[in-house]
Amino acid sequence: MALGRPLTRPLPWGQRVAVLAGLVLLLFLALVLGLGIGAVAVPPVEVVRALLGLEANPIVTELRLPRVLGAMLVGAALALSGAAYQGLFRNPLADPYLMGSAAGAAFGVVVAVSWLGGFSGAFAQHAIFERLPFSATWFGFLGALAAVALTLLLAGGASRTQDLILAGVVVGSVLVSLTSYLMLQGADRVRAVFAYTLGNLSFMSWPGVGLLGLYLLLTLPLLWLLSRTLNALSLGEETARSLGLPLERLKLLAIGAATLLTAAAVAQAGIIGFVGLVVPHALRRLLGGDYRYLLPASVLGGAVLLTLADLLARTLVAPGELPVGILTTLLGGPFFLYLLWRGRRV
Repeated sequence: MALGRPLTRPLPWGQRVAVLAGLVLLLFLALVLGLGIGAVAVPPVEVVRALLGLEANPIVTELRLPRVLGAMLVGAALALSGAAYQGLFRNPLADPYLMGSAAGAAFGVVVAVSWLGGFSGAFAQHAIFERLPFSATWFGFLGALAAVALTLLLAGGASRTQDLILAGVVVGSVLVSLTSYLMLQGADRVRAVFAYTLGNLSFMSWPGVGLLGLYLLLTLPLLWLLSRTLNALSLGEETARSLGLPLERLKLLAIGAATLLTAAAVAQAGIIGFVGLVVPHALRRLLGGDYRYLLPASVLGGAVLLTLADLLARTLVAPGELPVGILTTLLGGPFFLYLLWRGRRV
C-alpha cells in the first residue's frame, strides 16, 4: 500500500511551511480552548494572561494545565511513534501498538495493581494511581518495553518486517489473555484497570507531564536524524541498502525510540487508539512522504487532535466524563475503514 505522495515530487517549500505554521496556530487554539472550557468557563483573554503570568487563575494553571499539557504530549508521542512505525514497516496502517506495546503496558499496570495495590473504589477517584504515583506507571512502561523486546526476539531482529508484525500480534494476544486473567482474580479492581485500558487523561500530574516532555525531547531529535533512513525505506529495503546505510542498526534505533515514546504515553494515559494511525496518514497527504517534515508535523497534529478529543471527552456528558480512548476510536474507526476501502480501489 502506498505511503502517500512519492518523494520524487516533493511539495513546494512554502506549502510545507504553511502547513506547519497552521498546525502551530491550531495547537495554540486547542490550548486556549482546553484551558478555558469546563465546569467554570474562563474567557480566552484571561487564559492567555494566566499563561503569561499576568494574572493569577488557579483553575487554569493548577487544575487544567497539567491535564491539557499531558494530552498534548501523549498525542504528540503517539503520532510521532506512529509516523516512525509507518515509515519502518512501509505501511500506512501501522500504528504505535503494532509490536505489542499497548498490551505490555496494560499487563504491567495490572501486575502493579495486583502486587502492590489492593485498593478498591471508583476509578473516578483514581485512588490506586494516587497511592502509587510511580509504581503503576513504571510497571506499565517496563511492560511495554518488555513486550517489544520479546517481539524483536521472536522475530529474530528488525530486518524481517512481516515476522515482526506476526510476532507482535502473538505477543499482544498472549498478554491480553494474561491481563484478563489477572483482572478476574481481583474483581474489585476490574473497573479501575478497565477504565485505564480505555484511555484516561484525568489523572495526569506534573511529574507525568515532566516525564513525557523529557522522553519527547530525547526521541524527537533522534527520529528526525533518522528521517533520511525512513525516506530511503519508503523506496524499498533493497534501495535503502544500496545507499550504504547500516539498515539493521538504524531500524533498531528507530524502533527503540518509537517504543520509548509509546511506552511512556500508554503508561501515563492508558491505551488511546487511532491517534498514531490517523494523524501521520492524514498529514502525509498534505505534506508528502518526506519524513524531515512529516515527523515534526505529526508531533503538532497529534497534540492538537488529542487535546480537542480530551476536551470533548470531559464536556459531552458533563458533569460526567468519557474515556478519551472511546472518542478517538469513534473518530479513527471510520477513517480506518476509509483506508481499507481506498486500498481496495488502488
